Amino acid sequence: MKQLGVVESVGENVEEVKEGDIVIPVFQTNCGECRDCKCPKGNICSKFPEVFFCGMPRDGSSRFKEKNGEKLHHTLSVSSFSEYTVVDVTHVVKMSPDFPIDKASLLSCGVSTGLGAAWNVAEVEEGSTVAIFGLGAVGLAIIKEMSDGGADYCFECIGLASLMQEAFNSSRKGTGKTVILGIEMHGTPLSINPYELAAGKTIMGSMFGGVKAKVDIPIFAAQYLNNELNLEGFITHEVNFEDINKAFDLLQAGKTLRCIIWMDK
Repeated sequence: MKQLGVVESVGENVEEVKEGDIVIPVFQTNCGECRDCKCPKGNICSKFPEVFFCGMPRDGSSRFKEKNGEKLHHTLSVSSFSEYTVVDVTHVVKMSPDFPIDKASLLSCGVSTGLGAAWNVAEVEEGSTVAIFGLGAVGLAIIKEMSDGGADYCFECIGLASLMQEAFNSSRKGTGKTVILGIEMHGTPLSINPYELAAGKTIMGSMFGGVKAKVDIPIFAAQYLNNELNLEGFITHEVNFEDINKAFDLLQAGKTLRCIIWMDK
């Protein structure tokens, strides 16, 4: 779920954005004030930890109700499959008005995760061999190349313990690094041979590719505007909001990479 919108109004004490600003809502909090947000390592905000995935990050409350008054839950604190949504400022990144609207939504999750995983987490060097397990917008944001003897860097992008194991086993002995980006969908534990770890292989997890949204996404956007980052080819379909089910059908059938859903076309 990637999204972009225009600020309709702001709440009390909000100074970072104003009415009319173009913004990207992101699921990962980034207060910019806590020790972890200020630290160059990691991207897990400790002021607003991820404990309220179905509500507002400060208290878990909801801003949505259905027609009979029953509370509706927020989806990953963003809830973008609607014409209007309420998002805490810690989940919002202001975008330049010069940035293309359709491309901007790509940076709210998948592409940023792939870029961050390669640049921030793995720190892939030029000339390294890379293997991506589970291609998609995340995987395609990382350069794909294989070599004999195992890849220098392996990225798992689906969320299956069996695939995580494959990725780890495919990394180079002694120096291979495996980065887990997918969330294990069945709760299956991961079994790693401790001898492989002792011999030098490493494995680590990463949420949102280690991206600090308010810091890194503007950098990615500037790189695109300067022709240093290629975002072409990720968008394969576009539909209107009333055809949202068609977008899901295309996704389930494996016929789309990213489908733009327009609210007002």
